[in-house]
Amino acid sequence: MLKIDQTDLITIARENFDTWNEALKSRDAELISSLYTDNATFLPTISPELKAGIAGEKDYFIHFMKKEPIGKIIEDVIQPIDDNIYVHCGMYDFTLDSKNGREVVKARFTFIWMKDEDGNWQIMHHHSSLKPKAE
Repeated sequence: MLKIDQTDLITIARENFDTWNEALKSRDAELISSLYTDNATFLPTISPELKAGIAGEKDYFIHFMKKEPIGKIIEDVIQPIDDNIYVHCGMYDFTLDSKNGREVVKARFTFIWMKDEDGNWQIMHHHSSLKPKAE
């Protein structure tokens, strides 16, 4: 039985997203990578590669942050697995630098967050992909 209240979990998930988004705005790949577990997996939005571990995340974010990304959740769902792990998924928009100035990229996301032994939330899996066009 879960001890964490769904309302509290929604607050935690959105605060964790805000922490991640603020780390993106810092343009510090070391800072953003520190939010991931040592053995995290990551399927990035604009890379065809599976990234694994801190080195993989850092490598991706060094390049991604050059686009000066700012994320915004459009729609989300938070699902608890237990009191120390939850899934946060939904749709988000990124405003990025491009050849044509700033542009909005619509994407979908899944984060799996877990508490470490010190009680800090870290990302153990992150999947982000471009939102498919409606048919």
